[in-house]
Amino acid sequence: MTEYDQTKPVHAGPEDGWHGVVAPGSRFPPESGRYHLYIGYFCPFAHRVNLVRVLKGLDSAIDISVVKAYPKGEKGWSFPGANGPDDTYEGSTPDKLFGSKYLHEVYFRADKDYKGKYSVPLLWDIKGGTAVNNESLEMLRWFQTGFNEILPEGSPERNLNLYPEHLRPKIDEVSRWVTRDLNSGVYKAGFARDQASYEKGVIPVFASWNQLEQLIHKNGGPYVLGKELTELDILAYPTAIRFDVVYVQHFKCNLGTIRGNYPVIHEWLKNLYWNVKGFRETTNFKHIKENYTKSHHDINPLSITPLGPYPDIESGINLDFGSIKPGVVAHPAVLEQQKNLPAV
Repeated sequence: MTEYDQTKPVHAGPEDGWHGVVAPGSRFPPESGRYHLYIGYFCPFAHRVNLVRVLKGLDSAIDISVVKAYPKGEKGWSFPGANGPDDTYEGSTPDKLFGSKYLHEVYFRADKDYKGKYSVPLLWDIKGGTAVNNESLEMLRWFQTGFNEILPEGSPERNLNLYPEHLRPKIDEVSRWVTRDLNSGVYKAGFARDQASYEKGVIPVFASWNQLEQLIHKNGGPYVLGKELTELDILAYPTAIRFDVVYVQHFKCNLGTIRGNYPVIHEWLKNLYWNVKGFRETTNFKHIKENYTKSHHDINPLSITPLGPYPDIESGINLDFGSIKPGVVAHPAVLEQQKNLPAV
């Protein structure tokens, strides 16, 4: 993942998103209660930002509004009550700032001529009355430092750095294929319109899982690069936690499962979910499963949500990563694709 560009215009026009940066002395200075984050629990890209928000201890400083998991419809994501008083959805919230029915109404407050996607996450500046940023990779990076001065001096949250200097070359190298082949790869496979496009999308997904399995094992866990939690864990987790419960069946990523084929990743994933504060708290399996299965009518026209796998995530954790034999999906095309990835 490349460094965010602080020279980029906050919003270059109706075709552009928002690229503001919260930082001391900037247009968007760090202040508790000044910013509001719009998310959907279903969205892996919103998940990464909400996860950093919680890991950094910004829960009370930055409140959230949560859109419903479905339906999306022509008007985009909606809030409870958009279709009347009986329009409720467990875990979603009203638009706490404006009482909007739809997320696009918030976007139009920042730019009435906006022509882009009405996506989550979206960070809003309450005092400035405008959008700050809707690019998750950018927010993932500067959320780590942008609010430090409002956090207690010497606190673990203030000191948390997911992009430490000594690991930056490896984080940059690995994040390139994680974002391209995993985070985006499942969508390339799932939304493919023909067999060739599907295979072109799904094979790199499993080449990347194979590689990640080896990488975690080599570094000894419990995190991707060893003893330090980094951006790589934040990038991989939202895709991994959705993989067995949604992507395997819904996006046809069924060459293997994490729980069945990747014992190292499985222990890494379970440890994050059960033992590291912030991961379980930001994961909502109901929103995840119902969003995909009830929003993509071309993929699942009857909107039936499978009951499995059960449980959504297993318990019981083995942190002795050295004792685990790494798994592999040995499909010939996957193994050939894996050769293109940098060595672990």
